Order: sequence, then structure tokens, then C-alpha cells
Amino acid sequence: MLEQHYLTSMFEPKSVAVIGASERENSVGNIIFKNILDSGYTGRIYAINPKHETVLGQQSYKSIEEIGARVELAVIATRPQTVPMLVEQCGRSGIKNVIVISAGFSETGHIGANLERKMLEIARSYNVRVLGPNCLGIIRPNLGLNATFARMTANTGNLALVSQSGAMCAAVLDWAKSNKVGFSSVISLGSTADVDFGEILDYLIYDNRTHYILMYVEGIRNARRFMSALRSAARIKPIILLKAGRHEAGSIAAQTHSGMIAVADAVFDAAVRRAGVVRVQNVGQLFYASKALASKFRPMGNRLAIITNGGGPGAMAADRAGDLGIPLAPLSDETMVKLNKNLPPTWSHSNPIDIVGDAPPERYREAIVTLSQDSEVDAILVMLAPQAMTEPMEVAKAVIEVHEQSLKPIICCWMGEEQVYAARKTLQEAGIPAFRMPETAVELFHHISTFYRNQKLLLQTPAPIRQQDRPEFEGAKMLIEAVLSERRKVLSEMESKAILRAFRIPVAQTMVARTPTEALLLAEQLGFPVAMKVDSPDLVHKSDAGGVRLNITNAPAVRNAYHDIIETVKKRQPNARINGVSIEPFLARPHGRELMLGVFRDPIFGPVITFGAGGFDVEVFSDRSVAMPPLNRFLAKDLIKSTRASKLLGQFHNMPPIDMEALEDVLLSISEMVCELPWIVEMDLNPLIVDEDGAIAVDARIVIDHAPSSGDRYSHMAIYPYPVHLVQEWQLNDGQTVIIRPIRPEDADLEQDFVKNMSDESRYYRFMDTIRELTPAMLVRFTQIDYDREMALIAVLEDETSGREVQIGVARYVVNPDGESVEFALAVGDNWQKCGIGRKLMSTLVECARMKGYRAVVGDVLSSNTKMFRLMTSLGFSIHPHPEDTAVKKVVKPLAG
Repeated sequence: MLEQHYLTSMFEPKSVAVIGASERENSVGNIIFKNILDSGYTGRIYAINPKHETVLGQQSYKSIEEIGARVELAVIATRPQTVPMLVEQCGRSGIKNVIVISAGFSETGHIGANLERKMLEIARSYNVRVLGPNCLGIIRPNLGLNATFARMTANTGNLALVSQSGAMCAAVLDWAKSNKVGFSSVISLGSTADVDFGEILDYLIYDNRTHYILMYVEGIRNARRFMSALRSAARIKPIILLKAGRHEAGSIAAQTHSGMIAVADAVFDAAVRRAGVVRVQNVGQLFYASKALASKFRPMGNRLAIITNGGGPGAMAADRAGDLGIPLAPLSDETMVKLNKNLPPTWSHSNPIDIVGDAPPERYREAIVTLSQDSEVDAILVMLAPQAMTEPMEVAKAVIEVHEQSLKPIICCWMGEEQVYAARKTLQEAGIPAFRMPETAVELFHHISTFYRNQKLLLQTPAPIRQQDRPEFEGAKMLIEAVLSERRKVLSEMESKAILRAFRIPVAQTMVARTPTEALLLAEQLGFPVAMKVDSPDLVHKSDAGGVRLNITNAPAVRNAYHDIIETVKKRQPNARINGVSIEPFLARPHGRELMLGVFRDPIFGPVITFGAGGFDVEVFSDRSVAMPPLNRFLAKDLIKSTRASKLLGQFHNMPPIDMEALEDVLLSISEMVCELPWIVEMDLNPLIVDEDGAIAVDARIVIDHAPSSGDRYSHMAIYPYPVHLVQEWQLNDGQTVIIRPIRPEDADLEQDFVKNMSDESRYYRFMDTIRELTPAMLVRFTQIDYDREMALIAVLEDETSGREVQIGVARYVVNPDGESVEFALAVGDNWQKCGIGRKLMSTLVECARMKGYRAVVGDVLSSNTKMFRLMTSLGFSIHPHPEDTAVKKVVKPLAG
């Protein structure tokens, strides 16, 4: 039996008390209590009213403590000043879940924030979880529970709505009612003082009534939890997300509403893309996307064919497709032959397929059938503009008839209103998305096809990355600590390049001269020509201050350049501190492209990597793409391709293509650097010169600060990186060296071979099934893990013949729904059993769980697996009967706090 999520009693309560229920009509408490009564809730309902009034014909209690029975959920709708006291009463009464409808907390300023802090302190002391404050409440249609003050309820369905804005919930409910869209849950979070997006998403993953999730976001409190839950949920259930605050004015409004710091929109966009989530830009798109999900609209690619009875509407749709990067499907020769046979000679003979203004239903039907048989077409947009001979309803019926047999998804646009309204409604009732305007139809196709494309990308197994030398973490750390001990935060160029070298990033050798004579000696030592730049912690753009001289070819020019740089900088920037002048070889690379690589620290999501055009043009063109670390090679490629500068990296005029792998290696090294060095606040590599021979950082600037004190070495990251610190060597009794390390996405082949080579008995003990190999989905699930909430440690040996790694064992855990324990699985190759590998893997895994703060490690073991019981007993696990299956026993190891 699957354990319940720890928020189950909040969202599936068997009893509800409304504190603040009142006879006063139109009061919030009155509406909430009436909604619960009217919605058909079958659990126990209690009204709490200090005046002991009868509320809507129901007996009331003066306080929550007067109720003798157990209450699972309390809904508080009283003045904010009373809420801390009421939460304490709930805690004393054993109530573990509270929804605070009341507003007037952190969103109102200092006094409200103090009130919220007091409420949370009391709640935590009694282990009470709080949803809100300043929220609309929750609706669970399948339970008949409407614990909100909304004037409408929701139909039962499989769509979950999670929103920080109560008004947005109400708007979506109003729209859904008229569009016959049903919900599994409607959850208003308010200001997320306690229960947040991450925990709600975790709950919805386990809720089998929820198939799709809609989210409205204003601000994020816990980026790690948000990203971890978002990525987990998006692997299983489609998520459509709308975030307020894409521009400055919207950000300020969202911050005021939610009481949280606004996130730079580009960073948030990078985060949700990384999670495989589709982000829409306005409320209309959110509505349409949710309706498309509910109608099971499933484009499996993004090549669109457009059928229209008017050239203008078809051109409008094609233009919007071009704006969004949607390719119009090329028509195959076979398709062209069929269309020529069935369409008038004056049809457009290209995509968009203009079938002429007098098109009857049969012509539409023939065109749709033909395109649905073309393998180059992923989806079909059918458009109709009412003309003299048009039959909107008959054409709609023809589309519905074809849609029932077609394997290709169909989306419709019936333009206009009075003549086409009934036909459009008929299409919608048949489950076909239908719109008034072509742009809206194309935008919907873009959003839903993007989601399914992202889902397919999640099933791709990345190729193995080239193994690089291990970075010199300790040397970089010692240098940073030395700079901080001098109360400096800006590293010199020499220090910055030393950090880069520690992570195997090629840099131009740099030395600093403090006199003209030193400059001359260094130039002779490095060899001419040289570049000279002012060395100052106060100058971000040395060129703007007149502090750069390039291609200096002789000794007199060095001396003159030194004096000129110092004098010019002092004149233009009199307050800048000058340490001297840096000397480095002048890199003459005729085929070189100048790029910029950067890092900055977002206040919510932590380190962010930027990439784009470099050199003097960086500020002019603003050609930058943004990605969240950690990166792998696929994500590094995606970051590069997202810029206009990427078009200059291939064959260009007479220049050969750059060494793309070298550029990707630099990005991977930067990613590793920001993961392992939490002190880095900013970094600029500008320019990074790349050509056919590789990449080299010419200029570098790093800004640091003290790292947050935390037991988690990756607390500064929103996405938990590969935990390289867990890699260890271990020796077998025969002297062979085994590497114990966390699994990586590129270990899919290792994992598959390991399972294939297990005996039937070993596979059955591990999977409790007769599988012979892992499916692609299982491979992804086992190798592309979220290290923050699960762990998989593999034991590998190097094969002496091939030099490749061979997996000989694996131990993994995943977090249970209770959020406090983890469930483990262990498998050791048949030829390697009785060598101590299982004990070593389990001991290391248990220690990982302990370090993450989990309270217990549990697992299900087949009753006949005596070898596993012996190992578990020796590791301190206790053995218990399984509550539901006599063929299985449960093993448990409590972890000390």
C-alpha cells in the first residue's frame, strides 16, 4: 500500500471546522460555511462562532476546543489579529491543518509581517501546517468540498489549479463553468507563508485524480523546493504555468501582492524551461491551454499544416507561426498529387493550403484526410472565414467526423461571431479546440506542442560526456578564502584566471607590472606582441576608462603604453584604485569569434549562467541567453543555440567553424565552478575567443562574497548538482579498486547492461517482477534523478580489456510521501555477491539519508530473500510483517537525529 502524503488530511479531510462562521450574510465566514453545506460534503462540519449563534441552521461552538471529536482541517476567516491565538487553539486541540483566509499579514508591511511570524512560530510549535494567509481556500469536487468564499463551485475533472491569487482562481472557475472544464483540485496558496508550491506539487504527484496541473505564480520563497517538485511533477503530469511580473511594473505589483521578492523574468523563464514546463504569457492562453489539455489535444511534433478558405487568414496564421518558430509542414509529392486531384486548380499549391472561398464540407474533408496521411505533418489547423457560400455548421460536422478517425490532432479557427458561433461551440463540445482568431489558435498549438516536445526530450538519454581532469577545488577555495581574509571581494585578473585554471579553463597568461620597468621585463619574458590593461578592482569596463592597449610590438611602446594607461585612467576615473598594469600575450586569431560568458547570483534562484556575443559589442547588441546550472552537454548546446551569436560559430564567409566541443567544455567547467564555489557572486569572461583550434579566456573578472553557512554544500543552488563529493574509491579483498559514485544520466547503458546480466532470480528479488530489461522510461527514471530528493549509488569497475566501466551493483533511495523517510532498493551482480559490495553500498546510502535529515530508511523485501534479510539485520535493520502482503516483509532502520 502506498503511504499517504503528509498533506493528505489537509486536502482530503474527513472533518472541517470553519472558525468565523456567521449568520451575517455576505460575511466571508458565512459564505465559506454555506459553500461547504451546499457542495454536498459528506464529512463532519463544525461552525465556530464566539457568540454561539446558530449558523445556517447548524449548531455552533464558541471555540474549536469545545468540539469533542477530532477535526482534520480548520478554516479561519476572522480578523488577522485573532489568527495567532486561533492557530494555538487548533494546535492544542490536535488539529494539524489550518487554512487562513484572512488577509493583513506580510503583504501589508512590517506590522503584518510580525503578525505572520508570530502565527508561524505558534503553528510550528504544535506541528500545525498552514495554507495561506490571504487565500481563497480549496475546492475538492470529488469530495463535494468547497471551502472557499468564491461565489461559484467547480465541476469534477482531472485538472488541478494551483494559484497564489484568489482572484485568478475565481476567474478560472467562472471560465471553466461555461466551458465545461472540471477540476480535481482548486488550491489557493495566498502568500505561501508555510505550505508552498513545492509541497502542493509533491501532493499532486501522488493524487491519482490529478492528470494535469495549472499554476499561477507571483513569487517563489524556496527555489530549491520549487524546482525539485516542479521537475518531479512535470515528468509525470503536464504543467501549464502563468507567472505575473514579466516586466518591471508587473513585478512590482506581484511583489506587493505576494509579499515576496520579484524574480528576474529571464531567470524564471530559464528555470521553468529547465523543468520541462510550458509557460504561457496571459490569462487567455492559460484558459485555452487548460481546455486543450482537458480535451486531450496531443500534438507529437511542431510541423503545422494550415487549411483555409481565404488567403488573408491563412497568411495571418502563417505569420504568427513564424513569430513563434513553428515550421509549416512541407507537403510531400504524394500529398500534392492527391490535393491536385481533389481541389480546384486555383488552390494555393503550398502550405497554407487555400482551398478557395467557395469550399464545401466535402472539400474540407478531403483536404484534412489527405494531410492526416502525410508523415511530414504533425498537426492540422483548419480555418473558416464566413463567405457567401460557406456552410460553417456543415463544415464543422465534417471536421468532427474526420477527427474521430484521424491520428493527427486538429485545431480549428472559425473566424467571426454571429454566423459561426454555433458551429464553433459544436466543435468545442466534440473536444476540438476552436477559436475566433488565427493568432490564438497558433499560440495554443505552440504551447501544447512545446510541452510534448519537452516531454520527449526528457526520455532522451544523453551521450557520455568526455571525462575531464578533476578540478583543483582546494586550491581555488584557499585563494578565495585568502582574498576574503584581506576584506576584498573583487579578484584581480591574475586571481580570477587562477580560479579558471583550477577548473581547466584555458586562459591567457597574465602578470601585473607596478612600474614601467616591470612592464618591460614582463613583456620581454612573455614575448611580443603583448596586450596591456589597467589592473583595478573598481573598473568593470577597462576600455571605457581608456585602460587597454593591444598589439604592442616593442619595448619603447610598452613603456609609453604603461604611462599612457595610468594617466588616461586617472583622468577619466580619478577615484579608481590602480594596482598596476597587467601584461599578457596579444592573441592574434584571425578566425576567432569573441564571446561573453557570465555568472550572476539571482536573489531567489541562486547562480545563473549567461552566454552571448562578447568584445566591445556586448552592451550594444544585448545578445544573451540564460541558463540555470548545473549544465550537461545537451543543455550547454541549447544555451549556445539560443543566441544570435550562434549563427556566427559555424562556417562563416571564409572562416572555418569553431571547435564547438571546446566551447561546450568551457560552459561545463563554468557550471561546475559555480556549483562547487558558493562564494562566487559575479563572473565575466569577456572576451572568450573561440576558433577552430579551441577556446581561451582573454579577460576575466570574478566577484566573491562569504558563502552561506549551511550543512548542505549546495544550499546556494536551486537545482541540486551532481554530488561529486560522494565519489569514493574502495578496494575489494583481491585488491581490485571499485568506484562508488552517484549515478549520472549518461550511465543508462551501464544500468541496462547490469540489469540484463542479472540472473532471473536476482531480477525478481530486485523488481518483484519477471522483467528482462529496463524500458526507456525506466532507464530515464533510474538515471536522471533529482539528487535533492533521491539518491542512486553505483559500484563500477574498469574492464581491463576495453577500458570501459562495468557496473557491478547499485543502491538507491527515494523519498516517501510522508517526507520524513526514504525507501531503498539494492541489487548486486550475481558474480560479485559475497564480496561486501552490498554492505558497502547500503552503508554509504544510509549515511547519505542521514546527512539529508531523514528519520528512517525502509524497504520491502520478498519473504524468500534470506540473503537480503541477513545483510539488513547486520546493518541494524529490523524486520516486520507487511500489513497487506504475506509474500513481502518490511525492513526498517531508524536514523538518529
